[in-house]
Amino acid sequence: MAIDASAAAEIPASRKRHRLRWKAFFSSDTLVSFLGFVLLACVWELAVYLFKIPDFILPAPSAIALSLYRGLASGVFVYNFLVTAFQTLVGFVIAAVIGTAIGAAVAQFSIIERVVYPWLVALQTLPKIALAPLIIIWAGYGISSKIIIVALAAIFPVLVNTIMGLKSCDQGKLDLMRSLGAGRWETFRTVRLPNALPFIFAGLNVAIVLAILGSIVGEFVGSKAGLGNLILEANFQFDVARIFAVLVILGVFGVFLSHLMRMAQRHFLFWNKALT
Repeated sequence: MAIDASAAAEIPASRKRHRLRWKAFFSSDTLVSFLGFVLLACVWELAVYLFKIPDFILPAPSAIALSLYRGLASGVFVYNFLVTAFQTLVGFVIAAVIGTAIGAAVAQFSIIERVVYPWLVALQTLPKIALAPLIIIWAGYGISSKIIIVALAAIFPVLVNTIMGLKSCDQGKLDLMRSLGAGRWETFRTVRLPNALPFIFAGLNVAIVLAILGSIVGEFVGSKAGLGNLILEANFQFDVARIFAVLVILGVFGVFLSHLMRMAQRHFLFWNKALT
């Protein structure tokens, strides 16, 4: 039977691409991180078994996995995760919008910088955790108080980086725009804002982590639901495996949000190969 020459050449090429993909996978950082996690879990499990460490001090990874499965299967973790995720994302968006807007106003208008900026610096130095009880008293135990705490915790990295990015624009580009007769808005849109975007995304990357922290702190101070509330309940019951299970969910949530931020950065800063 005759064999098609092109098909015969395609088979080795396909096998070569298949081998290259597997080779890239086994040499990737993801695989190394996964193997490191598996090794750590095995050592942890073995240490708990050999030294007979009680569960209320340090539970084994298998106990944490079982607690995680039970919480997810019962729906308790899912409901409380949605509460924490909602208030985290809403607070983060508010912080991103307000922080960028105020930062742009401060960088563009010297009168606003002289009047507002000293107050912003003073507010930035205040520990946001210390403000949480006051916000709970004023806004109640519901989601609105957590959103305010998240926004306060996340706004300053965005604000400071926006100001820094807009002010660090090359003076030669600004002089060129001025010589071409460009107005303030056109100069801002075409020169200052693109220059500030890497700084703004750097601030957003820090802010998303602080947003999760602010959400959990708000739930610690006073809440009716959320992952922080679950941690408090598990702490009162000495259910350390449940605490670790909630921490696993928070870790996965943080990694997911960080990955989303990197995707957004690659999308909006496609022209900057060093950052993408």
